Order: sequence, then structure tokens, then C-alpha cells
Amino acid sequence: MQDMTAIEVKAFVPSKDFALSKRFYQDLGFNLGWSTDRLAYLHHGNSSFLLQDFYVKEHAENFMMHLLVENVEAWWSYVRDNGLAVKYGVKVDPPEDRPWGLRDFVVVDPTGVLWRIGQTIADAHQRTSG
Repeated sequence: MQDMTAIEVKAFVPSKDFALSKRFYQDLGFNLGWSTDRLAYLHHGNSSFLLQDFYVKEHAENFMMHLLVENVEAWWSYVRDNGLAVKYGVKVDPPEDRPWGLRDFVVVDPTGVLWRIGQTIADAHQRTSG
């Protein structure tokens, strides 16, 4: 049998204003691993994506990302306390328990890409009741 081990998968996230989006994602807590004029590698822990200098309105406004974290309240506090909504003029909604088993919050980046940042509800309940 052939070794078909996958190493990772990365999404190519669109950006309308590449420089602004790079700043936004760094302010959101991602580290900039490398960048060229048209592509940037951003990561946080084991999660990463490629930000591209590419924009099609219909594509960007229908693009979604999901970041599963250990502590959604810590991420929410970071986003709120750093004023990302005001600084970048983006939509940010507070955490809610979702019927699909996650507690998450929404951040829409400067391009219109919707991010759901959340954790499993079981983990959320353990943190608040423990």
C-alpha cells in the first residue's frame, strides 16, 4: 500500500486590500511566517492559511473560515479588548452556543470573509463550571 499521509491543508483566503488584510490578521493573533507581493503565510499554533492578493466580490463575500480553539472566551476577549471591530471597521458578533455543538463568535475581515472562531460546547461548559 502506498503512503498517502497528508501533512496539512491550507485555504487561499482572498483579500481586497492585501496590506490591510495582513495587518488585520496579525492583529487578530496570527503570525506572519513569510510574505511576497501577492501571497502571505499566516499561522497560529498548528493552524495556518495563505492570504492572497486576489479579490472577486462574490467569492470573498461567500468565503468562510472556521478556527477551532481551546478557549473561545479568551479569543473573544482579545478581539474585543483590542478593538478590532472599530480599528478595521469590521463586523464582530459575541460568542453564542450553536445548535451544532460549538460556542463561537463571528468576525468578518476587511474583505468580507466570514470567520467563525469557536470551541466545542462541552469544553466551554467545563471551563465555566470547573
